[in-house]
Amino acid sequence: MNRVASLYLPHLAIERIRLSERVGRLEPSIELPDRGVPFAEPPFRGVVDDNPGACSVPRGGGWRPGARWAQGHARSSGRTLEEPSALPGHRRPAKHETGRRSEGAHHPFRAIPPDERKRGPAVNSSRALRQWTRPLILIERVGQKEVVTAACLQALELGLVPGMAAAHARALAADLDVRDAEPERDRDVLDRLALHAVGRWTPTASVSGPDGLWLDLTGTTHLFGGEERFCRRLLRFLRRFGYTATIAIAGSPGAAHALARFSDAATTIVPAGSETAAIAQLPLAALRLTPDALSAASRFGLERIVDLYPMPRGPLAKRLGLSAVTRLDQARGLVAEPLVPVVPFEMPRVERRLLEPIGTAEAIVQIIGDLVDDMAAVLETRGFGLRAAVLTCLCVDGLEQRIGLGTARATRDAKHLKRMFALRVERIAPGLGIEAMTLAAPRVEALQPAAMPCGLIDGERTPDLAPLVDQLAGRVGDDALFRMAPRESDVPERAVRRMGALEIPTGWSRWTRPARLLARPEMLSHVVALLPDHPPRRFVWRGKAYEVVAGDGPERIHGEWWRTAREMWAVRDYFQVEAEGGERFWLFRRGDGVDVPTGDLSWYLHGLFG
Repeated sequence: MNRVASLYLPHLAIERIRLSERVGRLEPSIELPDRGVPFAEPPFRGVVDDNPGACSVPRGGGWRPGARWAQGHARSSGRTLEEPSALPGHRRPAKHETGRRSEGAHHPFRAIPPDERKRGPAVNSSRALRQWTRPLILIERVGQKEVVTAACLQALELGLVPGMAAAHARALAADLDVRDAEPERDRDVLDRLALHAVGRWTPTASVSGPDGLWLDLTGTTHLFGGEERFCRRLLRFLRRFGYTATIAIAGSPGAAHALARFSDAATTIVPAGSETAAIAQLPLAALRLTPDALSAASRFGLERIVDLYPMPRGPLAKRLGLSAVTRLDQARGLVAEPLVPVVPFEMPRVERRLLEPIGTAEAIVQIIGDLVDDMAAVLETRGFGLRAAVLTCLCVDGLEQRIGLGTARATRDAKHLKRMFALRVERIAPGLGIEAMTLAAPRVEALQPAAMPCGLIDGERTPDLAPLVDQLAGRVGDDALFRMAPRESDVPERAVRRMGALEIPTGWSRWTRPARLLARPEMLSHVVALLPDHPPRRFVWRGKAYEVVAGDGPERIHGEWWRTAREMWAVRDYFQVEAEGGERFWLFRRGDGVDVPTGDLSWYLHGLFG
């Protein structure tokens, strides 16, 4: 069961300009997901609350002006002020609170109505927009004249509607703010909003005209608590940015599009299979018909969509055109209407289709070389460097062979990539032959030209290890090459981590550490040592006895108390010792030799020096 939502932003262009003026900045920054920055919400400015709070004790039998509970009572009661002469002396208002002739005056500390309170920079109130702004229209040149493309709420009340000539609009309103339309910026907002929808709400989103979006919600609304809750969440999200929107969910894109634009409700949810009845009373313009089809329909007296239901398809197509029949069937869900989804990242991809199947290693290497050359040209044009590549070979029998490779650093060196693919050609099993080959780069990074050092400057040039690392990884595997980097921890087995082969580790401890650290400390037996601060003189490890000739220490390491309760008092005293045969070990004793809770005084071997 397909469920499609249509999001309609009726005042996108006007609200984008108005909000940027009111807040004193540009519209909210909505970065593209492929840049690594999500849809960034603007900072919200809190409303200044100058009300000192509720009054603790009433004064004089009345209420202190400005008390919140007094304001709430006054709003709930809805009564007007009583005559001052009829009130007791202690409850009569002061003279400055009453006008001449003792008529009732508004209370100086009266509460502000809820619809007039400022709620931050993204104010979505039509009343506020009408009160503080001049009438605004956007115009665009069409042929030899200028036409109004959008109008604010105040301009619409004056009779300035889209499609009107700009000269006519200027004649109707004297104090009119006229600006050029910017459809590119409006479309950019919709594109970024669609990309945000792909990353947060649904895997399929599409831009619907200059003022809306289509969202394919099939199998996704249960993640948000249902369709109704998803609609409320989406409208609140847009309201926080200052955009007015309506949304409709139906089983077809055409029905959702029509209900979102021509329904009076902000949220419309149509049950599955009832699209025909839901759109019956909407005007024909809801079907996205051409102007010629709408003119022809008006001549025949067709005003509502329900008027088209009993008409035969042949006469209907002859009078309104075949596209009108297609739109009607798409809205009713009888004909599928595919959505063209937005793609957050267009993957670099090149392809070769062969006239005859190939199966020899030489031919495969030649085609791979051609693909690599094409990919290098595409990457150079887009300013990218390849970090991962996937080669797909389509065999005659319909099977696909895939091999992949990764690079330690972004590159588009064709010679280096060909050498790396040559090491993996033996993994391809052509079978009856390969008839098509595709090379794609699912992971790329920005690659800009780098300044080369001049040969006249003294100093050694640092060699580039990336080609060597890539070749070794192609032979022994990607996980076989790595470096060790420090981690913020005092416990030795937690103080190191693996990192990339080309990354440079920083922050090593100044304390000496063994070249080889055992995965788990191994317990020693028959240990002879003086407590509390002397290294052992003799111990047995893996069945062999060692006599210690030199030692250094201790280096005391405490447990990380925030991890487990057992490490609250845990203490290790590490020693570097040298045996008679020249072996150097890294040992530790559990406990400080004084307090019993710190350890049981058992000895362990944790590492070996080179």
